[in-house]
Amino acid sequence: MGRAGLTADRLAQAGAELADELGFEQVTVAELARRFKVKPASLYSHVQSSADLKARVALVVLAELADRASEAVAGRSREAALAALGNSYRDYAHEHPGRFAAMQLRLDSETAARSAGPRHTRLMLAILREYELSDADQTHAVRLLGSTFQGYVSLELSGSFSHSEPSSNESWDHIIHGLHILLENWQVR
Repeated sequence: MGRAGLTADRLAQAGAELADELGFEQVTVAELARRFKVKPASLYSHVQSSADLKARVALVVLAELADRASEAVAGRSREAALAALGNSYRDYAHEHPGRFAAMQLRLDSETAARSAGPRHTRLMLAILREYELSDADQTHAVRLLGSTFQGYVSLELSGSFSHSEPSSNESWDHIIHGLHILLENWQVR
């Protein structure tokens, strides 16, 4: 039996905290065991491996960000909704860089399907409905938004934009506006 108070959910949450503190690559069963002052073997009744722990951390992160993004977008539409969505991702990444890295973990299809990932997609689709895109184009647009937000924030976190003007904030605002203009003028081939 595991130590009182330790559950898979508690370990996943502690793993998310650890990711922000030391980096996602440092999230291991051994490191968490040190944190909880237990032997690693005692955690294996809750998680199967460090890979399983990392997948659980990714699930926590996807749910946290889905909640944050949903709240940010509520009551907004079109460009304001795009900005709220993008800013929720960007702000989360800056506040929680280790958790943001956890979002990059490739999940198996079954785990991905039961994650909050589909909530992110539904949120983007709700915003995109106002742009009157076809179903296929909505899929392309979801991928565009996700890759733009992900790519920009990843580059920003790595310091890529810190050596020149204008500021990354100014560029970000231009990118959000550019996405809005693109979506308004989306041309079907």
